[in-house]
Amino acid sequence: MSSEVGQRDSGKPASWKERAARAADGAMCSRSLLERKLPVAAWLPRYRREDLLHDAVAGVAVGLTAVPQGIAYAVVAGLEPQYGLYAAMTGPFVYVALGSCKDITIGPTAILALLTQSFVSAHGADFAVLLAFLSGCVVFALGLLRMGFLVDFISMPVTVAFTSAAAITIASSQVKDLLGFGGQANNFVQACANLLSRAGRARLWDSALGLTTVAVLLLGKVLGASSAVRTGPERGVWRRAASSALWLLCVARNAVVVLAGALVAYLLHLHGVAPFRLTGEIEEGLPPFRPPPFSTRVNGTEYSFVQMARQMGASLAVVPLIAILESVAIAKSFSKGKSIDATQEMLALGMSNILGSFVRSMPVTGSFTRTAVNNASGVRTPLGGLVTGTLIVLALRFLTATFYFIPKASLGGVIVCAMFFMVDYRVVPLLWSTKKLDLVPFFVTFTCGLLLSLEYGILLGVAADVVFILYESARPSVTIKHVTVSGNDVLLVRPEHGLVFPAAEYVRDMIVARCSAEERPVFLVVVDGTHVFSVDATTAKNMKLLTEDLGVRRQALVFWNWRGSVEKTCRGLDPCMGAYFRYGSTLQDLFPGEDNSRVSRNEDMTPVLAAEG
Repeated sequence: MSSEVGQRDSGKPASWKERAARAADGAMCSRSLLERKLPVAAWLPRYRREDLLHDAVAGVAVGLTAVPQGIAYAVVAGLEPQYGLYAAMTGPFVYVALGSCKDITIGPTAILALLTQSFVSAHGADFAVLLAFLSGCVVFALGLLRMGFLVDFISMPVTVAFTSAAAITIASSQVKDLLGFGGQANNFVQACANLLSRAGRARLWDSALGLTTVAVLLLGKVLGASSAVRTGPERGVWRRAASSALWLLCVARNAVVVLAGALVAYLLHLHGVAPFRLTGEIEEGLPPFRPPPFSTRVNGTEYSFVQMARQMGASLAVVPLIAILESVAIAKSFSKGKSIDATQEMLALGMSNILGSFVRSMPVTGSFTRTAVNNASGVRTPLGGLVTGTLIVLALRFLTATFYFIPKASLGGVIVCAMFFMVDYRVVPLLWSTKKLDLVPFFVTFTCGLLLSLEYGILLGVAADVVFILYESARPSVTIKHVTVSGNDVLLVRPEHGLVFPAAEYVRDMIVARCSAEERPVFLVVVDGTHVFSVDATTAKNMKLLTEDLGVRRQALVFWNWRGSVEKTCRGLDPCMGAYFRYGSTLQDLFPGEDNSRVSRNEDMTPVLAAEG
């Protein structure tokens, strides 16, 4: 084919050099497409031996964080602890091949666990697994359709409010385990009611262990940050080694406090003492690889696939949306100025959920905590996820018996401490000092998320944003001022942004009303379209009606410096509309001379500014 193309282009056969160049260009395009859709093909050929050590260290650090967090988030979701490890197992392997950000770690998160909890408590674990599969299908389909731009429709105030409300809800739900008084706490209101009614039943040893866990974790975060700073080359070898060891210990602090709590519980168990509420039995071994449950039986009631999907309702849209939002937001946070392909992130996230559902996973997304650990550990490539996934597989295969003695207070402390840093209280003064109106969707999302549910919170917050956008579209900012140009009175009208059909009649009425209110009548109304890029048929119709309204008032009208596409649309409505459009660098161009410009009328008595040459 290239030879034929060469003959058509030049009239003689293409040389072998031209054919080789075209073949190379085609190969480069194919390789570029492959690297974009399968990022591992881009970084693996350039992988260096020295990268392996950094990736291995980071993978181990993330794995030591992922194991206790996975168990804790399974508890949040109301699942047996092993489900959290199932969820943490598949994502790292998938992301190695499909992920575009080296720092991201895919796995269970507190927010998705909370969104899953209502279905688990009512219908069992099969609903969580099917939710992971369906969410993955939705996310993957959106990625195939290149719908990554959808995340741009969720504003920063809504995102921050949702995250803060989720963090407070999750932390409040863990107080019962932190202090050991038990009970139900499926949402913020129920958690508060449970705290008020059962606070007197708090267990001393659970409370002591839980609060100590929180204190140690907070101290570890501070020490980890300071030890990371004090590792410069000017320090001695032993001091650098000690600082590095302290830093690694602080990075793995979640695993350290959980294992320490389990060790204390086990030693007390050997002496016949059981002061803590324990995690209990965890199913041993790897999960079976099989399709997700498309039907299930709950308390003697058979649920078909359609009935299960109907029970999930709006969560089939909210859970994928939150998963995408979390993962893309985290990727952007750690991209360090590099562009993030949101569509590729959606493909990786969708496939992680789909494949995870085959090993009994709950819904997963990018984890901010584990991604931060990965970044702080100096990860070089996504290969660190291979080490993390392998560590979780080994934990499932060989260490599940030791998880029996993990105190619930320790897990509660891990979750509560993680939630401290998800509540962004600084955004309120920021929004107050920038745009106070943004506080409305923020507080709608935050309040409804706490008092109703997180799903309603984000949906109502987005709805509030949409209302403001629609209002601004229907009531755009329009500058109107009376000016004198070359001795002529001119009413200058300038829409400050685009015009769409909800605003068309409003702008027209505003111009007519201002003309009526002018103390000194003007013969010329100039509508400046500099900031308007296109109009629809409704707007064009109202522009035509405006010419008629001002014609009755015997006032001339000019559409000044509008785009050619706008004039074309208006001419399509009425060919005579072209007479109203003028172009120029200044308004003086409308009055080229005192003797050769005047306001005249065409045959249908519609005022038009005419210039005689």
